[in-house]
Amino acid sequence: MSGRFVRSSKYRHVFGRPTRKEQCYDNLRISKNAWDTNLVKANPQYLAVNWEASGGGAFAVIPLGEKGRLPEQLPLFRGHKAVVLDTDWNPFDDSLIASGSDDGKAFIWRVPEDFTLRTEEGEDPKDVAPLKQFTGHSRKVGHVLFNPAAANVLATSSGDYTVKVWDIEAGSSRLTLKHTDIVQSLSWSANGSLIVTTSRDKKLRIWDVRQETPAHTVQGHAGAKNSRVTWMGEHDRIATTGFSKMSDRQLGLWDIRDPKEPIGGFHMLDSISGVCMPFWDDSTQCLYLAGKGDGNIRYFEYEHDRFEYLSEYKSPDPQRGVAFLPKRGVNMHENEVMRAFKTVNDSYIEPISFIVPRRAEAFQGDIYPPVVGTKPAMSAAEWFGGMEGLPPKIDLESVYEGEEPTEVPSSSKPVSRVPSTATMLSPPKQESTSAPSKKEPEPVKEAAQPSPALRGPPPSMKEQTSSIANLAAKYDDKAESSSGDDDASSFEEVAKPLERHALKPVEKPPQMTEPAAITRKLGSPVSPTKLAAPVSPSKPASSAPPLSSQSGSATSPPGGDQVTLQDIKSLLESQNQTISGQSEKIAMLTAEVNRLKTTIGDKM
Repeated sequence: MSGRFVRSSKYRHVFGRPTRKEQCYDNLRISKNAWDTNLVKANPQYLAVNWEASGGGAFAVIPLGEKGRLPEQLPLFRGHKAVVLDTDWNPFDDSLIASGSDDGKAFIWRVPEDFTLRTEEGEDPKDVAPLKQFTGHSRKVGHVLFNPAAANVLATSSGDYTVKVWDIEAGSSRLTLKHTDIVQSLSWSANGSLIVTTSRDKKLRIWDVRQETPAHTVQGHAGAKNSRVTWMGEHDRIATTGFSKMSDRQLGLWDIRDPKEPIGGFHMLDSISGVCMPFWDDSTQCLYLAGKGDGNIRYFEYEHDRFEYLSEYKSPDPQRGVAFLPKRGVNMHENEVMRAFKTVNDSYIEPISFIVPRRAEAFQGDIYPPVVGTKPAMSAAEWFGGMEGLPPKIDLESVYEGEEPTEVPSSSKPVSRVPSTATMLSPPKQESTSAPSKKEPEPVKEAAQPSPALRGPPPSMKEQTSSIANLAAKYDDKAESSSGDDDASSFEEVAKPLERHALKPVEKPPQMTEPAAITRKLGSPVSPTKLAAPVSPSKPASSAPPLSSQSGSATSPPGGDQVTLQDIKSLLESQNQTISGQSEKIAMLTAEVNRLKTTIGDKM
């Protein structure tokens, strides 16, 4: 096997499907301002676009159902005295939108009921006026972002190095987060209690908003270009994109509990110069990266503190702005898990559907978990009073059936998902402590492995000689058993069973004592008295009296022992000759090997 395997994932085959030109939003005049913003924001009903307008700033709101070539004159949302830099939809009210402008003000707008871009012939389009104006920043307002858990709480960042948190109902700024440089990006946590920012001083700050102090301030991306940040939903993780000192685009994953450096270091994406815009989908646990100036959108799946690359949507048309639709607005009948809107040539917006390819026509509950609905977890007054919580979620199956969204109790889903996040992040430490206890038998198995013994060195000359001596002892026992023919029956009944018990330990070298005596005598002349000494202990001492009492020493033939000893002597001599011959062959082979080594060394 090659050792490769395929990681199991429901989203491994997700692909991006482009839209035909006639189904896009065409004939637009998208803002050409150089401020680093996404230009486009979307919700399940409308699409907001920063507009290239004269005589003050403006933006356009396009109903998602009105596709194709739009009229030359559109009803615009006018009120700012300078170009509009950023917009954001209220997550709990699809008709409420906020905007920030170069005039240092933030406005709140409401889309009129039955709003449409197309007017009757001869009728001029009517512009929309703001509901509320927030003044408090001394320089341009570059970013606006609603709180994802509390109703009517808005954060705005400005060129005066501050982030202000507004109570929309009261119309006042309640909190101010002071930075040391221009804020480039900001993102709320899922419960709306924390906010993370990146700024031009290359610092990453995690704020306890209601304390108005940063909980952590660490070094971010080292490059001089802009960096972006997004909070990864209900995880205590954040993802950042930026540049290295060598202008390589990077992706970083941070643990908010210990953000000294990114988890696993910065991951290099490519060397393209455009800013990379990150978008997080909490239901699928996927991160989408869209680069300014290139037409590709990469997506990764987050698993075990890693971003696993899934695939990439490729297009020859570069984009300047990108927006992603909230999950409750996707087309579940086509297994669409995400939908992006990208600007093309500053003239039209193209929808891109990310689809899981499946043949089943029923609701796919495994890829559509409950998502945040339109009901906040708390009011603005409760949030400013210190309350925390996750907003309730809705079951997408009810939306799939065309019914009213079924709310999932907030006490069940958020509680179950928060521990799941903790178990994903902290159990590695618990597993590291418990894993050794499970793996304790493994070192024992390694110590008892037979393979090292099988791969050990060959037996030595003394071991071979001891095996020859054992063979000689066996022959000697057989000779003694054949010498007493008259008393064979009595000898076999008593001595033979004892003889077998004595021979078994002789076969195991660690338990032998006789071979040492025999090996010491191999070099000396063989005599009956010297050989009899080692051979006689192989028999038990209790066997001697029966032999002397039954047969008698006077009646036993003396020549029988001599013949047996002569056979043993000849056997030992032949074995010694064999061993000496083998030793000579080994010496010759060793000399030949040394000669070959010398020859090869000279050639090298």
